[in-house]
Parts: sequence; C-alpha cells; structure tokens
Amino acid sequence: MKRIEVHLIQNVAPANLNRDDTGSPKDAIFGGYRRARLSSQSQKRAVRLAFRELLPEEDRAVRTRKLLDRLADSLVRAGKTPDEAAAVARVALEGLGLGFKGTESEYLLFLGNREVENIAETILEHWEALAPLAQGGKERRGKGKVKLPDPVKKAFEALFDGGKAVDLALFGRMLADRAEWNVDAAAQVAHAISTHKVEREFDFYTAVDDLNPKEETGAGMMGDVEFYSATFYRYAQVDLAKLAENLQGDADLAARGVEAFLRAFVSTLPSGKQNSFAAHNPPDLVQISLSGGAPRNLANAFAKPVWAGREIDLISASVRALDEYAGKLNKAYGDHAQLAVVLNLTDYPTKHLGRRVESFEELLGAIMPGVRSALGG
Repeated sequence: MKRIEVHLIQNVAPANLNRDDTGSPKDAIFGGYRRARLSSQSQKRAVRLAFRELLPEEDRAVRTRKLLDRLADSLVRAGKTPDEAAAVARVALEGLGLGFKGTESEYLLFLGNREVENIAETILEHWEALAPLAQGGKERRGKGKVKLPDPVKKAFEALFDGGKAVDLALFGRMLADRAEWNVDAAAQVAHAISTHKVEREFDFYTAVDDLNPKEETGAGMMGDVEFYSATFYRYAQVDLAKLAENLQGDADLAARGVEAFLRAFVSTLPSGKQNSFAAHNPPDLVQISLSGGAPRNLANAFAKPVWAGREIDLISASVRALDEYAGKLNKAYGDHAQLAVVLNLTDYPTKHLGRRVESFEELLGAIMPGVRSALGG
C-alpha cells in the first residue's frame, strides 16, 4: 500500500484561526498540557477553497443544502419554467430517498459537479415520466412517498459515483439515507496541535464613532477577543490506491489531485479572524514522503512540550524534536519511507527526515514522479 505523508512545522503569529462556539480559539490537552489546536475539518475546508484555484470546476465537488435550486437553474436554462423545474427536480430526488425542508435538503449533500450536471440531464431525459409525479397532491409527494418507475430510478442511481471529483475522493462522503452512495475518504488530516503548551491571551479593543463631536469622548463600542501564538505540528496522509479507486481508476487525475492537495495543504490555514490578525505564516518545515505500510503521525514527538531557550527558538526546537523522534521510530520499526524529501528553513540540520531541498517547487519535483509511478500513470 502506497501513501503520501505530509509533516509540517508552522509557526503562526498571534491569531484566532479556528474558533469554538464561544469565539475562543480551539485547544486540546495533549501530553498533560493545554495546546493550541486547528481542527481537521477547518484545515480540509481551507484545502477545498484553495482547490478553486488549482482544479477546474468539473474536477471538484460542492457541499450544499441548495441542490434543488441548482438543479432548477439548470432545467430553466434548458427551457423549463421555474415552477415546473423546481417541482420535477424535487420529486426526482424524493423518489431517490432524499428529504427536504422547504427548498433545502435535510442535511448537507456532498456531490461532484459532474454528478449534479448528470442529474439535471437525466431529469430532462425522463421528463415525461417525472412531470406527472410532480403534479400529484401533497399526499403523494415527499420523502418515501414518491415512487419512481424502475427504469427511471435505476438511471438516477447509476449517477452517484462521485463524479470523479477530487475533493470528494480525498475527503469522502456520507449520506445517511443512502449508504450505498457513501465514499470512503482517501485522505486523513490530523488535528494540528502546538508543539508547546499555550495560554490564551485577550485583546481588548475599542472603536471610535467618527461622527462624534469633539466634546463627546469615549468609545463607540468596545470588547475583547481571545488569541494565541503557536508553533503547530500538522500532519496528513493520502492513500494513493484508494484515491485512484475513488476517481474510477483515472491515474492522471489522481496525480493532479495529489499535487493540488499538497500545494493547498502547505499553503493554506483556516481563515478565522484573519482580518484582525493577518497571521499569514508559511511553514518552516515541510516533509513529504512516499511510504509503504502503516502511516506514522509524529505528534508524540511533542508529548513533552518543547521550550525555547537562549540557544534555540521554538521553531528550531520543534524541528529538532520531530527529527529525533522520527529517527527513534525508524530505528525501532524500520524506515517505511521509500522516498522522503524535506524543506527546512531552520538552522537545525535534520538527519532523519529525508533529502533536503531548497524550495517547495523542488520538493514537488522530487516527490511527484514517485507518486505518478505508484499510481501507474
């Protein structure tokens, strides 16, 4: 089993990139100490947004509760009236077991853009069979009530194959009502944690009303926001065989998807409060390996928090801890990396993380031929 593994050490200036329901930056207890945390979901969201610049629309998916509106728009462009387009699209989806509240689906649907367009085309193809169903009374419409003719139902069910959408293939899909349309994720993204313990800090702010007369002093509003600064360890891995399977055996698209994922994962962070903090700090270490066997998350390198000292800063101390722990694992269990390359901007000379390169483009140039070979492309 071949996989790509990515390890980052990334120092972030004061920020609140990923908030909980109270607006506080997310954290976690690890190794007995409180750590800054970036959730897996927030990182994957940032990657998917970056895909808009890295992959064409047909190779991406959409996560939405507004599938009816999108299908209706496609049907209107094909010459149907807005009312009949919305009604026929609804009965088609309800006949497949999907439920709706008003015009929105009961839960977020994750569909490839190709899947969505194919659904619209299939509705048009079977319009004469679907239109009468949309004209029935309310007692005949709704989730579990609409009975599609067997040929029509089979035509629709054959469409839910992931649509060769890279982000869907990477991050998977779960549909509670139709488990057979689920897609097992090819990628795993860990919650990022700080390599050191953290304490939250508070920024008290005031805003002045520009139209206040000079004699009226005081703030127009005031408040506070929590933040922290942290050196994060970030990790992700992609199962190449699973990715190719999810993309229906398209090795070229899988390779392009891996490169897009690597570029996006390394270059993005969650965007919380960035207008207030502008914590745009690229990683100081990027290690990418083509590996076999079980994946290795190296977070335990930081079970004992690292400390800055007079001779070393937090970033270099984190790189040193990561390198030393990787060496221990290699000695104990064998080096499972068939190809490993590291971009290291610190002065600490890594020994166990692979061949050192001078730029991210050089790193990709070293790793992608191995990826294409592993995918059979």
